[in-house]
Amino acid sequence: MTSSSTEVAGPDGPATGRTPARRRLAAAVAALVIVGAGLALRSLAVGEVAKYGGDALYTLLLFALVLVAAPRTAPAKAAAVALAVSWGVELLQLTDVPAHLARRSTAARLVLGTTFNAPDLFWYAVGAAAGWAVVRRA
Repeated sequence: MTSSSTEVAGPDGPATGRTPARRRLAAAVAALVIVGAGLALRSLAVGEVAKYGGDALYTLLLFALVLVAAPRTAPAKAAAVALAVSWGVELLQLTDVPAHLARRSTAARLVLGTTFNAPDLFWYAVGAAAGWAVVRRA
């Protein structure tokens, strides 16, 4: 079986039967839904559910944005990129850079955070795995 030039394929095989344009649209819609879920989680949940759920959603959003930017990306690669960025941001919190930027910008505080928390690394992996699993089954 050969792959059409309009199908999305990668090392994981055909991720979906969608064209890149349809996959990009689906990823953009998913990104909006993820942002909505994150806002709802922040307003409705408290404690660890809000914190760690937000961590997973952060990486899931990055996963969706990778597919918006590069819809032909294989799900495993998109998950790896999202996870690497999430872990990079978390590890950056071991320095003073994010805290310094957060004092100057609300956007920097929301995107970069301020304080390193090792359990976040696990929840970022949960978000990346969730994105991979959903797209892989689509």
